[in-house]
Amino acid sequence: HRVSLQLASISVHFDLTLHRSTMPQTLPDDLLEEVFLRLPPGEPEHLLRASLASKLWLSLLASARFRGRYGDRHGAPPMLGFLYSWPEYAGPEDEEHKPHFVSTTKFAPRVPDDEWSDLAYAAWDCRHGLVLLGDRCRSPMGFVVWDPMTGCRWELDVPTGYMSTKQRGAAAVLCSMAGCDHRVCHEGCFRVVFISLDPKNGVGVARAGIFSMEKGGVSKPCSPLHLDDGATIDQMPSVLVQDALHFMVRQPQPYVARAILKYDLGFDSLSLIHVPPELTTTVGSTILMAMEDGSLGIAGITHEDKFILHLWSKQMGSDGVEAWTHRRAVDLKEFLPIQNTKKRVIRLIGSMEGSDIIFVTTDLGIYEINLKSLRWKKLLKRERFRALIPYVSFCNPQERVSTSDAAH
Repeated sequence: HRVSLQLASISVHFDLTLHRSTMPQTLPDDLLEEVFLRLPPGEPEHLLRASLASKLWLSLLASARFRGRYGDRHGAPPMLGFLYSWPEYAGPEDEEHKPHFVSTTKFAPRVPDDEWSDLAYAAWDCRHGLVLLGDRCRSPMGFVVWDPMTGCRWELDVPTGYMSTKQRGAAAVLCSMAGCDHRVCHEGCFRVVFISLDPKNGVGVARAGIFSMEKGGVSKPCSPLHLDDGATIDQMPSVLVQDALHFMVRQPQPYVARAILKYDLGFDSLSLIHVPPELTTTVGSTILMAMEDGSLGIAGITHEDKFILHLWSKQMGSDGVEAWTHRRAVDLKEFLPIQNTKKRVIRLIGSMEGSDIIFVTTDLGIYEINLKSLRWKKLLKRERFRALIPYVSFCNPQERVSTSDAAH
């Protein structure tokens, strides 16, 4: 396998050093495909360079057959980069109003130059290769669904009755193509789920509606769910587990009590899930996770043990009832370069769906931690992120790829 990777890299590099008129065109498509299949997904520049070498290679790499085989061979798509949002009080004044995208590979997202400068878009959610951006400064609030792979962008207005200035809400994006495996979603078929929390008569009323790209409108809201007045939805992305979106909710009683708002896409219904008792009143940081085994998880750091990460997951018991199980506790001091612990604070800022990967921030920078292998990697020096949202996708070239696009 290692030899195959070396041969593939040499083949692509050698091809790019030749004049285009001298490139061999006689290799069978099947053989070319076998070479390209062995290019590592975490190094997307190889596929891009190959797609620029000739129209024949671009056609092969952009085909549905190759995309399907490439996904089957490599399994889960890699993280090509991430988006982030600043705390509302700490955003840099000179930051452009374009999406805050940081590449962790040699992938360059396509960001349209037009009509971004006057809009303060921040990342809300990212899933199935699509990014949801929202502008809280607009009235009514505006949203954009953006495909970093193709550069396509779709603008949405929040439907009437959702997330007004008096409401607290959240939103999530996901692919809506029937039968899609969600490893390479670039067809522009998507849904956006809007959640609103409307204070009414001393009670918080939660509602959900779905904007469908195919229908061009928002569905009728599902039956409302009553929460305590003053309940808020965390400004962290949702997690998708078993056809249901989950949002962390803070309720005023008891002090900073937490719960999980679940929206079941299949049944079009809202419900509330209580978190483990250890996390109901803690002032430490807590995030939701879509675990690798398909279960809903919670990672939390309590204020008593500010470097001990506790991990829970919701498992089905022998009695047929789901319950929270404490899976493990991890001392992060053993894996991160933390010194002078009295002055250090760790905060959880995100997770990667379908994996046991979380993201944390300290005053030393942003780190990715694999809870399965306990490997960590430093991503960035900045520390003030409110949320880190991974962009996960295979970088399969599109038919529209051109040299000018790649340079941009």
